[in-house]
Amino acid sequence: FNIKDYSGTGSFIGWLRKVAVNTAITHYHKNLKYRYHVEIEDYVSVETGVMSFEEDYYTSDELYKVLNELPTGYRMVFNLYAIEGYKHKEIAEILGIDTNTSKSQYSRAKAVIRDKLEKLGKLKSNYPENG
Repeated sequence: FNIKDYSGTGSFIGWLRKVAVNTAITHYHKNLKYRYHVEIEDYVSVETGVMSFEEDYYTSDELYKVLNELPTGYRMVFNLYAIEGYKHKEIAEILGIDTNTSKSQYSRAKAVIRDKLEKLGKLKSNYPENG
């Protein structure tokens, strides 16, 4: 990737983010045989439309631990969809997987996250609505 590739249309930050994500994914694929541990960034507040992680209920350490314990494929799809805002079709192209695989890995990632948070006793549904 080269700065000369930026066409000047659209958001530079958006282009730069896409370059960073694609570079990280390329690096991941090149080093897949080594099965190293891939860390994700520490996100305190994540809005997925279905699950809501609110800082009132989850510490950054709890979220970081739960997200890092996801299987690599689940974690990558979850990160790209829920955090980076990519569509499943885009994720499928980036990762070289089928769109339905992206959707199922995202769904399974949410289920794993839900189970782990239940074990922590921290699911939002365990809290009263008004605080």
